[in-house]
Amino acid sequence: MRTGIANLPLHYGSAPRWLFDRMKKLASQITQIIVWDYGPEEFLFRLSDPYWFQALGCVLGFDWHSSGVTTTVGGALKEGLKGLEKDLGIVVAGGKGSTSRKTPLHIQNWGDKLRLNSETVSGLIYASKMSAKVDNTAVFDGFQLYHHNFIFTTSGLWVVVQQGMNPSLKSARRYHWLSSSLNDFVEEPHSGIISERKTKTLDLTAKKSKPTRQICVRLIKDDFSQLIKDAKLLSQKNWAEVLNLPEDHPIYPENFNKKRLDKIFYRIKEKDPEDFEKLLGIEGVGPKTILALSLISELIYGAKPSWKDPARYSFAHGGKDGYPYPVQRETYDQSIQILKKAIQKAKLSRSERIQALKSLS
Repeated sequence: MRTGIANLPLHYGSAPRWLFDRMKKLASQITQIIVWDYGPEEFLFRLSDPYWFQALGCVLGFDWHSSGVTTTVGGALKEGLKGLEKDLGIVVAGGKGSTSRKTPLHIQNWGDKLRLNSETVSGLIYASKMSAKVDNTAVFDGFQLYHHNFIFTTSGLWVVVQQGMNPSLKSARRYHWLSSSLNDFVEEPHSGIISERKTKTLDLTAKKSKPTRQICVRLIKDDFSQLIKDAKLLSQKNWAEVLNLPEDHPIYPENFNKKRLDKIFYRIKEKDPEDFEKLLGIEGVGPKTILALSLISELIYGAKPSWKDPARYSFAHGGKDGYPYPVQRETYDQSIQILKKAIQKAKLSRSERIQALKSLS
């Protein structure tokens, strides 16, 4: 279920090398302590909480309300846990831009290294692809995905932390998924969404949108000739008048390519998807295809979808841009050394690790 939405202003810039190197070390040590004391599943559960993730970014010294915290913390975790995957039982796959598109390959490679069975690996790859497809294609909030981290355990538990960018709003939105609480990929799948700007969103994953999802599939499977006629209405210049769209309708299917829609509709018809999840999974089915189907469902057939759409941790070491104060390198390094010693002691005598770590408080 969703745990909330936070609105944050957009900041630019990246973490300097001196800070990112420290972020990797501290992220690694925090992860090791949590995994040893509570298990890898608990660590993934915490990552799925958008507020805990934001707090982690604050402790690591990044801007407390910057969209860059997503990509930087994800990168710090991935780099910091290199070489510890087998020991901790946790793998961080994916990343930003082109790296995000290589996530299925990363999962496959690590599945081979960890000797996971083929069924588990296939399930993980499917989860990575479908979670990205849902947030990019079934949630029409104007945010295009550009970052996708897929973190999983050797037991098959996984969490997704991914982010989309809306250039016109100059803001970003972060989506969190957790497999242990996931009952359905296309109905209320998220554990939380963080947004820098609250927008009116066409959300086809909401329970209220279930009739729309069902009609989208029926449109493809039933009267196909009528579907093509309805699609033509959407491609007309005065389509809003034809369909009597309300004036405050937040999404307009501008520049619908009628020929391309026809081609994709025929491809979907050949695949004969049995439900909305299968429909989303078809190659070539993107946001405009789903938007066309959902608008037809709403405006012609009456199915109305849903349109709803921890700063104190920054005081641990400061923030990259000087808020609440510049990063205190000496204090940061002390934190790293204290945790490093605690971990070394824990490795020597794990039965005493809790007592050693409690002294930190």
